[in-house]
Amino acid sequence: MQIIKLTARFVSAAIAMALASAAIANTVLETETDGGAIVKIEMPDNWNGSLVIYNHGFDLGALVPSTPSLGPLASVQFSQGYAVAASSYQQNGWALYKTKNDLQNLMDVFKDNFGKPGEVYLHGFSLGGIVTAQGIEKASLGNVVGAYPACGAMAGSRSWDGALDLRLVYDAICASVPGAEIPGGSTGLPARFTEYPFSQTDMALAINACFGLLTPPGAVTPEQQARLQLFLDETDLPASFILTDMGFSVFGLSDLIFDTRKLNGKQGMGNVGVQYDNASIETTIERVKTHPGGLNRHTKNYEPTGDVGNVKIVSTHTSGDGLVIVEQQQVYRDLVPASNLTVAVVNEAPLETHCGYTVAELVAGWEALRGWVAGAPQPTAASIQATCQGLVGANIPGIDGPCRYDPAFVIENMDDRVPPR
Repeated sequence: MQIIKLTARFVSAAIAMALASAAIANTVLETETDGGAIVKIEMPDNWNGSLVIYNHGFDLGALVPSTPSLGPLASVQFSQGYAVAASSYQQNGWALYKTKNDLQNLMDVFKDNFGKPGEVYLHGFSLGGIVTAQGIEKASLGNVVGAYPACGAMAGSRSWDGALDLRLVYDAICASVPGAEIPGGSTGLPARFTEYPFSQTDMALAINACFGLLTPPGAVTPEQQARLQLFLDETDLPASFILTDMGFSVFGLSDLIFDTRKLNGKQGMGNVGVQYDNASIETTIERVKTHPGGLNRHTKNYEPTGDVGNVKIVSTHTSGDGLVIVEQQQVYRDLVPASNLTVAVVNEAPLETHCGYTVAELVAGWEALRGWVAGAPQPTAASIQATCQGLVGANIPGIDGPCRYDPAFVIENMDDRVPPR
């Protein structure tokens, strides 16, 4: 324990010194790739020869090329001498059908302008976490030595099994409630919302008709309360995430299934044979058949295999995440050799957030990965927590706590949360 504390103090001092002496000027390059994505690269004057690639999260807005963010750790990484680069995606929504190409295009741009980097690190949140995993396994990015996915959808395409269940359970409970129907539920598929006048506001009003989520507490009917409780019991979803998750189950699922560059109308996930806890739902829920071609395309784009070579991976998650559930880490942990992967969970109870890290928690995970690549022992949740506490104790401006990595946190089996199929 003393060694961990000494290491944490050393890391804190090193970061403080790096931030204090960081180069004022960085070279910034922005350009559009042949695929139509925007690449941004920022090169510090004191470049150490290594590159960090940041992968952004899920976006279902209009596909308008825009300058990507370099991520919340960019200032720390610049101060340490890393070049940081990011690409927007050729696709919105579940962009995994083209992100491998986006990463490779980014690397081509980097090489053409700055030469071949030495060590390469991958980092991303949420969707960017699984893009990071895909980059390790599928993209030709050179000397990838480390990866830092945070709150990532590490189960890959299996993430959408839960989204489909959520939508179909909602339909089983609410479709017959006046004002609560969401288009497409009677067919087991979401409607093609690019051709149907149904908005997120319409969805929220429908959900409110069924559950009373937006209704003053005193005006919620007993029937609405009962339907809400049944929905929560069956889906194991935090109530605070209902509108967010239903947005993915309605609009995100529609985009995934109907986009001609994704599943092109072929059902890539289904629920035939799935057993639901509630007897009434088990009897009445719509059964959706998986299209073999759709399933094959869905799995390829993308489900991790665990073939990570020598890459060292620190994968973190927040415990109360209701959008990308922490159990997804169990799926990834079962695939990747233990000697390549450290999983650490921020125990945020009683909070329930998607990627609700403190800055100190994020920096601690990054420092754990850097140290491991440099030859330090493989980090643990306990050592990352100690590093985080050292950062907070050093009172470095902008690197605030608290620190909540929990070595005792047990990640349950995803099959217990999302029925297997």
